[in-house]
Amino acid sequence: MPGRFFLETPIADLAAELGAVADPAEEDGPRLNVAPGEEIRALIPERRLVRMRWGLIPMGRKNARGRPVMETIVNARSETVFDKSAFERVGRAVVPADGWYEWTGEKRRKTPWRITPKSGGRLFFAAITDVWQGPGGISVPQVATVTTEPNADVKDIHHRMGALLSLDEIPAWLDGDEAVARKLLRPLVDGSLRTEALDIFPGD
Repeated sequence: MPGRFFLETPIADLAAELGAVADPAEEDGPRLNVAPGEEIRALIPERRLVRMRWGLIPMGRKNARGRPVMETIVNARSETVFDKSAFERVGRAVVPADGWYEWTGEKRRKTPWRITPKSGGRLFFAAITDVWQGPGGISVPQVATVTTEPNADVKDIHHRMGALLSLDEIPAWLDGDEAVARKLLRPLVDGSLRTEALDIFPGD
């Protein structure tokens, strides 16, 4: 979707690959099971790898009674991310990962799957950002990944997948206009991903 992902690549190496600066500069260490609600690294247009909470509370979104919606959005659908009022004035970012996890099967007997690039290297998820203004003047930078239809590699595992960018497409997503950005939100080319069923999930 992704619902969980992992990142073992050192942040300094990731920053060098992306031509970015890690902000702040200290190392994070390997993360084998990153979950929604946790702090993650995101590349923003200023080419900084900043810390943000994974999960976006849309600013200004209201329900039918006119009350603010506090539902956290972890993944935003590519089909509506540029059209819904909940996503007005959001920024764009990229969330790097070495891979992500999905699950199949019955509730108490689910099989975890590890999904990685077949050619090695990193995955770069298209994402949107905002800053949540909480009680007492708290400001929380937040990010949500963008999802699209699955490609052939993952369609039997999940009905959605993250919108993945190549390294060369990152500038267009971060800096391009809406028409350019929309064209990047499509399934990855079939055959690009390796899927592996796991006996033991790293979070267990």
